[in-house]
Amino acid sequence: MTTARAYAAQDASSPLAPWTFSRREPGDKDIELSVRWCGICHSDLHQARNEWGASTFPMVPGHEIVGTVTRVGKKVKKFKVGSTAAVGCVVDSCRKCVNCKRGLEQHCLTRVSFTYNCVEQDGKTVTQGGYSDKLVVDEGYAFTVGGKHPLERIAPLLCAGITTYSPLKRLGTRKGTKVGVLGLGGLGHMAVKIAAAMGAEVTVFSGSPAKKADAKRLGAHEFVLSKESDKAAGRMDLIIDTVSADHDLNQALGWLRTEGTLVLVGAPPKPQPVSAFSLIGGRKRLEGSGVGGMKETQEMLDFCLKKGALADVEVVGYPQVNQAYERLLKGDVRYRFVLDNTTL
Repeated sequence: MTTARAYAAQDASSPLAPWTFSRREPGDKDIELSVRWCGICHSDLHQARNEWGASTFPMVPGHEIVGTVTRVGKKVKKFKVGSTAAVGCVVDSCRKCVNCKRGLEQHCLTRVSFTYNCVEQDGKTVTQGGYSDKLVVDEGYAFTVGGKHPLERIAPLLCAGITTYSPLKRLGTRKGTKVGVLGLGGLGHMAVKIAAAMGAEVTVFSGSPAKKADAKRLGAHEFVLSKESDKAAGRMDLIIDTVSADHDLNQALGWLRTEGTLVLVGAPPKPQPVSAFSLIGGRKRLEGSGVGGMKETQEMLDFCLKKGALADVEVVGYPQVNQAYERLLKGDVRYRFVLDNTTL
């Protein structure tokens, strides 16, 4: 075992604080990653505060990870020492079920191992995330990062990027598709950038008039205040709903054209009511989507790097992580906090 330094939540009510724990030594197919940057996702906050009701402590959050490979197992083929590598929300799966074989490792039917607040494939070792100085992972669950890019702007792609890319790609977004993005935060700003890069006509729906200029800068063609959204009724082919607080799904369904789709990627802690008539009228679809599998995540990274669709970030040090959480709750970030691991 090797000692790792981290910031962790010891329970749901305590602030994150320094902690040391043990990582496994790299196996034959593993790489050891010296973490350089780690994004702060809203789900980090949800889980560190047990807002979803399934948290295990102590917990080291973080699943938007970029760093440098420091050790490789003897059977590793994809990486070498000194390579840049990235790790997202999934660090292992059974690899044998029908979903794993389809490239849907995030929906493994046997046991998916998420990057933190989960267990390894042995069923007992608790996973700990990227708010740490190092990470050990099978090379099949790590991603290559080519070219010279600002790595702090790449880290959020490992969750915010793939979470929005996956439904946009799967539902056929292309030139001329009318895509709505509900909410302009960490997820929303990546949905705008990626949809625009795919050629879509993007409309941002937001309750904040102050975000109009940002929406246009990020690539949106139109900005609509939620309270003035009647003029958008029946216009959207697809809406990516990124809001993680209580909001009106029936209103959003009203913005869709006939047979349009509302995709939930935000995760409010409370159930949101939906009227059957909001779906029946216009034969509309309501679905959810999370992160992608390994192949799709690498595809997303390559696409975003080629198109220059990188996250807008504010870099913070670990001594400011709890302050960043409080600011995140207030929506006070443009648009993703990223932790600088040199401050750990």
